[in-house]
Amino acid sequence: MATAGSSSRRRFYTPEDVAVHNCAKDIWVSINYRVFDLTELISANRGPLAQPLIEVAGQDISHWFDSKTGGVKTFMDPVRGVRVPYTPHGRFLHVPPPEPTAAWNTDFGTAWWLDEDLIIGRLTEKTRKVQIVNVLTHQTDLLTVCSEETLEEIRDRYMEYNKHAQSYTWKKLDNDVFVPMDMEKTLDENGVPDESEEFEKLGIDFDYYYPVIHVYFNDDLTNA
Repeated sequence: MATAGSSSRRRFYTPEDVAVHNCAKDIWVSINYRVFDLTELISANRGPLAQPLIEVAGQDISHWFDSKTGGVKTFMDPVRGVRVPYTPHGRFLHVPPPEPTAAWNTDFGTAWWLDEDLIIGRLTEKTRKVQIVNVLTHQTDLLTVCSEETLEEIRDRYMEYNKHAQSYTWKKLDNDVFVPMDMEKTLDENGVPDESEEFEKLGIDFDYYYPVIHVYFNDDLTNA
């Protein structure tokens, strides 16, 4: 069985992809649809300020940040009467202390949440499921994919189930005829719409229906 995540670099990630990177030695988080790999940052800065981030490894922490400014949210401290950073799990790396102190070192440069070099891709705005049927072996695999992904990118995910995936032609059933699909287009663009909202309106459990793609072996392993 393939795992939810993958070490390969993608344009888009599902929440499941992010969730498997959930420890100090392998830590991803998402903020406002951006996915950050904080593994090296945490490795180089172990200590109390790293701990709040380790506690939320693999999670979305958009609620810690202002979606308009991109900075850490602040709130009015009722005791001191000043605005201070919102840190529900405690102050974390690159967040200034609430009180002025000579110990606050700002030589780190750009705060990590503004560092484009740490962003490895985007969190999908919507996931969808699709069944891949291998016509040669009759094996069926259910994949969770990003709605923004092309079929080439979905095929990369399918490689976890079938290492020879590049040697297959992908087809859909169209008016009782199996027709090849355009690998550079998304499922939607290939005429395979996401009908989950319609199923929900009709009260039909979408778990019992997923779009089906049939893959046909080309009898050529040169792309394996």
